[in-house]
Amino acid sequence: MNLTRDRYFIDTNILVYIFNSDKKNKSEIAGQILKNALLEGNGCISFQVIQEFCNVALKKFEVPLSLEDCKTFINRFLYPICAVHPGIELYNTALDIRKNANYSYYDCLILAAAYQSECKTLFSEDLQSGQIIAGVKIVNPF
Repeated sequence: MNLTRDRYFIDTNILVYIFNSDKKNKSEIAGQILKNALLEGNGCISFQVIQEFCNVALKKFEVPLSLEDCKTFINRFLYPICAVHPGIELYNTALDIRKNANYSYYDCLILAAAYQSECKTLFSEDLQSGQIIAGVKIVNPF
């Protein structure tokens, strides 16, 4: 997969695929996206992505992660690329995006975090690929 050299944001749904052995191709692509983010420093996530990942990993995985494994994954792989934390600017930007985009508030928070962290691309499987919102292009990497 040819990843962009520009800064990019990784949505939760991409990270979840790392643990999906039924979708080997998607798992490999997702793993490469995270690996590149860690090695090259141009990929990032927000606090929301960590929260959503933990919720899915602990409750919805076919074999849920243990608390210790989840903690290890956060500490080693997610927190080092976490660039956006909660704040009034993030919330206001999400509401401004919500005004013009037909997405849920939580999706708008992801878009606002990508915008706030100056990303050109948002890797997501859940949003409309090719759409540009607040200068951020949504790309389905699969």
